[in-house]
Amino acid sequence: MLKNDHLSQWDHEHFFHASTHLGQFARGEISNRIITGGEGVYITDRENNRLLDAFAGLYCVNVGYGRQDIAEAIATQARELSYYHSYVGHGTEASITLAKMIIDRAPKNMSRVYFGLGGSDANETNIKLVWYYNNVLDRPQKKKIISRWRGYHGSGLMSGSLTGLELFHKQFDLPLAPVLHTEAPYYFRRKNESMSEEAFSADCAQRLEAMINEEGADTIAAFIGEPVLGTGGLVPPPAGYWSAIQAVLSKYDILLIADEVVTGFGRLGSMFGSDHYAMEPDLITIAKGLTSAYAPLSGTIVSKNMWEVLEQGTDKFGPIGHGWTYSAHPICAAAGVANLNLIDELGLVENAGTVGKYLNDRFSDALAGHPNVGEVRGEGMLCAIELVKDKQNREFFAPEQKIGPTVVAGMLKRNVIARAMPQGDIIGLSPPLCITKAEVDIVVDATVAALNEVLVS
Repeated sequence: MLKNDHLSQWDHEHFFHASTHLGQFARGEISNRIITGGEGVYITDRENNRLLDAFAGLYCVNVGYGRQDIAEAIATQARELSYYHSYVGHGTEASITLAKMIIDRAPKNMSRVYFGLGGSDANETNIKLVWYYNNVLDRPQKKKIISRWRGYHGSGLMSGSLTGLELFHKQFDLPLAPVLHTEAPYYFRRKNESMSEEAFSADCAQRLEAMINEEGADTIAAFIGEPVLGTGGLVPPPAGYWSAIQAVLSKYDILLIADEVVTGFGRLGSMFGSDHYAMEPDLITIAKGLTSAYAPLSGTIVSKNMWEVLEQGTDKFGPIGHGWTYSAHPICAAAGVANLNLIDELGLVENAGTVGKYLNDRFSDALAGHPNVGEVRGEGMLCAIELVKDKQNREFFAPEQKIGPTVVAGMLKRNVIARAMPQGDIIGLSPPLCITKAEVDIVVDATVAALNEVLVS
């Protein structure tokens, strides 16, 4: 195929890229990479470089690239019915089937699924439902949402406010007033090094309770958290964390929103992170793994108890005034049905558990004793390597040194894609759930080589 030789130029001149230094890109100081194909855990760019994608796009291509079953499902649906809305009781075979498949896999006590397109709009939906719920119950003052520093919940107005990362607030006039932030369950960065994990979890719960009492429990509507912190550092919760947090929420009648955009549909070696950590959410946010990013689709899973109140609300106020044009889009839903079937057929949840353990064990072994590796941590098919200047004193590198991004660039030179996580020198790995142990070895070898190149012991 003849290349369009203007494509790179058009990219710099016309394409607004997400999470990019706009001035540097427009001036050509940042090079672009145009992706043309993918197969399994590999992608191919326009220059015919074959790269092992150890971050699955953005934690999302769970089944891997090039799955023809999903492509055919999308094509078949597009030919039969390209679109119809879900307003006023309308549905399609694909959207109804997918809703049933999700509830069959979801934690107990979940009842209905509302579909959107991305995790950000799903969390916007969640906040509206929480506020609606409390209005139905005649609690108009119970509207504040507690999130956590370093949490990631999207880039919208409310979802960006819920996010606890500086980059997503800076110069956007966020967070908005109804959102509060409490301690992140980030054991490695605890201030008191003498604390055990259990003691740190108890401290997080105590800080949450103190915030609730200071604000007034009658003003706090919900608490939102990822089962495992994602973009904030790929941080599994310390021992006892979720049981301690849920005890506080139960005491003060506060709803729990489990943001499972990253962890849902197998990444932890369990179908849902809520089951993995014995969480009992009232709402669950889903997206990425729902279609493995073959089409944009998200969802809000509503618990039975909450659904009963929503029903009462429409009996009281009339039809619920919330909807997106593309909610439950049949092409996206068809991709979701095919994707979930493929996850089952290929045993990818189990593979995430076994190969994910191998991934984390290999990194722990390969980097044991490295003076600049503060911690190797992970759960299932998530792994993070946190780099430090001085391991003994937990002294971090200065941000302007860009150690993490430099290591990730070194991995890219070795044809492996990882992610430099924000607010720290953290190498993030979140490969497709179909990765093999042999492919994990390639990732580990490239990482160790890049580390040795950047950080001379």
